[in-house]
Amino acid sequence: MPRFRVTTLSRYLLNGQVSARGCLRSHPRSPPITIRSTIRSTTTPWSSQARSTHTETSSTLGLANASSPIHVPLRKQLKDEAKKQKALGKKKKKNANNQVVDGWELTVGIEIHAQLNTAKKLFSPATTSFNDEPNSHVAFFDLATPGSQPIFQKETLIPALRAALALNCDIQTVSRFDRKHYFHWDQPSGYQITQYYEPFARDGKITLQARDGIAAEDGDGVSIGIKQIQMEQDTAKTLAQPGEVHWIDFNRVGVPLIEIITLPDIHHPATAAAFVRKVQALLNAADSCVSGMEAGGLRADVNVSVRRSDDPSAPLGQRTEIKNLSSFKAVEDAIIAERDRQIAVLESGGIVESETRGWSIGSTETRRLRGKEGEVDYRYMPDPDLGPVIIGEDLVNHLRGTLGELPDAEVDELIRRFGLTPKDALSLVVLDGGKRIEFFWNVVDLLTKRFGPDANSPEYLPGYQLAANWTLHELDRLTSDRSDDPTQDLGFTEDGQCDRVPARHLSDILFYLYQRKITGKVAKELLWAVFRRRIPDEYATIDAVLDEENLWFNELDEDEYVELAYAAAEGQDDVLKQFVDYKQYPQGKLMFLVGRMIRLGADERIDPKEAERVMKRVLEEDIIPNMSNHN
Repeated sequence: MPRFRVTTLSRYLLNGQVSARGCLRSHPRSPPITIRSTIRSTTTPWSSQARSTHTETSSTLGLANASSPIHVPLRKQLKDEAKKQKALGKKKKKNANNQVVDGWELTVGIEIHAQLNTAKKLFSPATTSFNDEPNSHVAFFDLATPGSQPIFQKETLIPALRAALALNCDIQTVSRFDRKHYFHWDQPSGYQITQYYEPFARDGKITLQARDGIAAEDGDGVSIGIKQIQMEQDTAKTLAQPGEVHWIDFNRVGVPLIEIITLPDIHHPATAAAFVRKVQALLNAADSCVSGMEAGGLRADVNVSVRRSDDPSAPLGQRTEIKNLSSFKAVEDAIIAERDRQIAVLESGGIVESETRGWSIGSTETRRLRGKEGEVDYRYMPDPDLGPVIIGEDLVNHLRGTLGELPDAEVDELIRRFGLTPKDALSLVVLDGGKRIEFFWNVVDLLTKRFGPDANSPEYLPGYQLAANWTLHELDRLTSDRSDDPTQDLGFTEDGQCDRVPARHLSDILFYLYQRKITGKVAKELLWAVFRRRIPDEYATIDAVLDEENLWFNELDEDEYVELAYAAAEGQDDVLKQFVDYKQYPQGKLMFLVGRMIRLGADERIDPKEAERVMKRVLEEDIIPNMSNHN
């Protein structure tokens, strides 16, 4: 029997189209499968809306070989949406503390879907795909071809177990797969395989600290319980087209996911966002997931309810679910908006309905998607084609022992070893999915070699702090909105390399800056030269450009600084009077005089800190005492 193309099978399964020359015959590849919907979005039945978490829209009008839509950064999306809301006369409420509402208690539970970092799908040998040609990675079982059977790919269990261990869950020796029945075009079999009754992990816990960004009302820390983690398969990718046409890409069908379900332990919006951020950091550290929220590899659904705070024994209020939140900011903003909406409904004498709601970037309120008249009956049943998953204790122990350093431990090390602030240390660890911190360690290793045998002495601590500051802040300026080319990515890799700014070049710049052989201004110019590939295209090394362009810092000596200080103070009697009998030292006036020093001298030979020191000494030891004597 010949191997049939996916599009041929899809036409047979979805549209009942059979080739005139025989049932299932190989044909040239066709564009993505097109389904014409006769039902408008406002009346879409619950079965289609139930999969809205996995539905993506596109404005692309071309065929499958058309170029992918340009990625719009989240920052630009927020700015554009804010402008749109301002034009419509809608503004966000200004509230100094939007974490609590007097007289009311908020309760939040979260469900996180994360795509596992695997080469194969959950129940077929087809490879996982990212931005490949539509319908090019699909097996017979992915399309529910009659006669095909699910075959559990054991290697997909490994990243799932790593994730569960990172989230402090109890691994279940025996777990089983169930069928969740519903019909929608993104699920050819008419059911999703999940672990409803017997998941592979239960009873986890994450402790959030103040440095994680939790609400101030939660104090120094809060513990969030995880009810269970279950493996399940993803659905197809739906791309809506004009004319109520939908294109279906089955590459994503069967891609392995984990669903992380929390207990209703969260009571503040900022803490909910911090929880999702912490989960993403843990999954990245455990190498469990392919990407974070910013790249679509992780999505959150939140369940929100409110009740009066004067009766803690009262049952929780009616909850509503907000689907498919794709950023940490969206998690916090959507919870705030839905909390305020529910409180307004209850205070006006209304009833909060059980429903699913949506959220758009930059919105000020949630929107209704569909109602829930009671629990949806998905007719869960054990999958008869799949046996139980037996997880040995030896495997769990091996994975636990090789899990590596998790974010909290790494943050603690950065604070202890380099004296970083908790905020900077946490940012370094979580940025770029953990790739930024690996780059930082590479820079530290190179600096350690340059510093020599005493590299761990306190003398060199400012050099390592310089590396942290530049890795965290200066590199970001290269791709910020203010840069010449903000669309360029720095190109960090898993092993801590950076395509646009190699660690060896940055370590050279920082080494010379720490030794005061170059100025901060020259150091930043060198960084831009590296980013724009002038190094090594025009100059082989950092040393080469410093030599050829004569950029080495030839600093003024002490006498030259003193002479310049007197010149800067000359004729500034009104400024100098501020230094006589002051109640608070006039630091601003001092910096004004330092600025004059830099303008009067050769700035490429002046260290601003040294100029400040000399100017302050000259004022205190000579100029101000002489002024007092004359008076």
